[in-house]
Amino acid sequence: MMSMRLVRRGAMAIMKPSPSPSPSQYQYQLMKCMGRYMCMSMSTTIQVDTYNHVDHNNDNIQNNNQNSSSSISSSSSTTQRLRLPNNDRDRSAMYENESSRSMSGYTSSVRHDWTKSEISQIYNLPFHELMHRASTVHRMYWNASEVQQCTLLSIKTGGCTEDCSYCSQSTRHKTFVKPTPTMKVKEVLEAAKRAKEAGSTRFCMGAAWRELGNKKNAFNHILDMVKGVNSMGLEVCCTLGMLDANQARQLKEAGLSAYNHNLDTSPEHYPNVITTRTYQDRLDTIANVRDAGISVCCGGILGLGEDHSDRVGLLHVLATLPEHPESVPVNALVAVEGTPLYEELHNNAETTDTETTDTDQDNLMNVDAFDMARVIATARIIMPRTMVRLSAGRLSFSDAEQYMMFQAGANSIFNGDKLLTTDNPEFDQDQKLFQKLGFVGKPAHKGPLLSPAEQNGTVHVTLTKHTTNNENNPTTTDSNDLRQYA
Repeated sequence: MMSMRLVRRGAMAIMKPSPSPSPSQYQYQLMKCMGRYMCMSMSTTIQVDTYNHVDHNNDNIQNNNQNSSSSISSSSSTTQRLRLPNNDRDRSAMYENESSRSMSGYTSSVRHDWTKSEISQIYNLPFHELMHRASTVHRMYWNASEVQQCTLLSIKTGGCTEDCSYCSQSTRHKTFVKPTPTMKVKEVLEAAKRAKEAGSTRFCMGAAWRELGNKKNAFNHILDMVKGVNSMGLEVCCTLGMLDANQARQLKEAGLSAYNHNLDTSPEHYPNVITTRTYQDRLDTIANVRDAGISVCCGGILGLGEDHSDRVGLLHVLATLPEHPESVPVNALVAVEGTPLYEELHNNAETTDTETTDTDQDNLMNVDAFDMARVIATARIIMPRTMVRLSAGRLSFSDAEQYMMFQAGANSIFNGDKLLTTDNPEFDQDQKLFQKLGFVGKPAHKGPLLSPAEQNGTVHVTLTKHTTNNENNPTTTDSNDLRQYA
């Protein structure tokens, strides 16, 4: 592979080819460049994976001797791929001086000042244009071949006092779910071991509680679960309802990687879905998690009777948080018989009176692959450094439809045979899908692969450098990617 170096002659910049550096030289140059331009902390490291593979494309740095007379075949070759830090805050800190990225006619940046109008314009783009833009942005920031695999286990099923109209675990709804006691620590660790053996690298534990509250004994058991799963080399995630600051701190100390607490829908539509917990309650828990140094996993559910503006509203809240979530799960409602939303969905389907049936509303309650892809693509564009996760409802989509969602920017999935109480694709089915699509799983406790576009100079990065005299207007330096050296 040939790289380019930037040679400046007066006001004109000329690109000249230069020999590809060896892997060790490349790593040194990358570290030097990031340290120079990104104010990278001394403790931040770039991990290098070396492995053998059949190289079908030019996405990876080839460890080939340029002076060798031997020919390069499509057989197994040694490749190095660079990994960013695993912690999303460390990754953000590396790029704090980055203003924007451009590639293939699109410009992207990490922003927290999105307006609803701006997000709505993106959301309502013609589908082909939205997909192309999202796919391009995805490749500016991520290696599109790498997909994180997460497993979710319900450690406490049923008996929840909330009135969430979609949830089969509420005591207020008559569903097939019966309350069960909290699983034993040993049982949970055995399930985590099975998940790891099946290829999962993040293990998530969910409990049907409104909040942890004063459940001291149960909380101590959960802390033991977190420590045990973490000791297996898996990343650990929990979803336990509302948390206070002290509980979040204890989970962090136990080794919790991430905490899931969904907003579900827009602030405007939320009261139509849940009345026993306020939107602000959810935002307060997210703040407690974030302040404890735990990565935030926060997304929503499509098919709750919302309209398009509610989907935009949810994305607006997520994109304007002080820090973008590390991951945003996008769920399609799996309507369970006995829940209010199931009854509403089926009553609407049986209604023939056009005066009482809102066709658009009915369609939005029947979520299809295009709905999912549109929300995923919009999330990818407005939160480019966030993982977007295919979650509940994935079983209802074909392999081709799931591929469309990956093309829209999804790069994480929940796998295993259950998502709390609803079916999900089994492990072996997901492995076949990965092989079919050419995906590889993200390893546990390792950061994401560096984007090939960033690695080979395809993406154009604009860096903002503030002057030493604290002028209000920063000066902007353009670079043909961080790997172009003067």
